[in-house]
Parts: sequence; structure tokens; C-alpha cells
Amino acid sequence: MKDGQNITLNLPRALLNQVKRLAAKREISMSALLTQVLNDLVKDDRGYAAARARSLAAMRSPKNLGTYGRPPCSRDELHER
Repeated sequence: MKDGQNITLNLPRALLNQVKRLAAKREISMSALLTQVLNDLVKDDRGYAAARARSLAAMRSPKNLGTYGRPPCSRDELHER
């Protein structure tokens, strides 16, 4: 990592040992493993924000169902009462 920056983490010893084992199992460094996890977290957050924005935009401009805001028939007509 050419333009990386070192950081200090304070992790519980048990978690640190698990992370070391997981990195070794994947044959990557702990730094690479943590970078992957943090990248995924940021990507998921961006995806959520984008999906939320799309949903809010869709609610602001609802689709025209051809009913012009009125129900097409009454409840009684739907249930043949």
C-alpha cells in the first residue's frame, strides 16, 4: 500500500487471535484482511444510502395506476356484498 497510513487498534486478545488465524487461513496479512472488511463495510453503507435515496425518490413521485387517486371500486364491490 503506497499511500496507506498506519493506525493503532486496541482489540481484545481473543478477537486478535481469531483475526490472526483467519488471515493465516486466507493466506493474507492482517492488514489486507482488515482492509477488505472495511472496504466491504463502506461499500455496503454506500449501497444502503443509494437504495434509500432511490426509495425516497420513488415515494415522492408515485406511479400512475390509472385511477387518478380514486379507488377503482368500493370495498363492497370487491367482496361482492
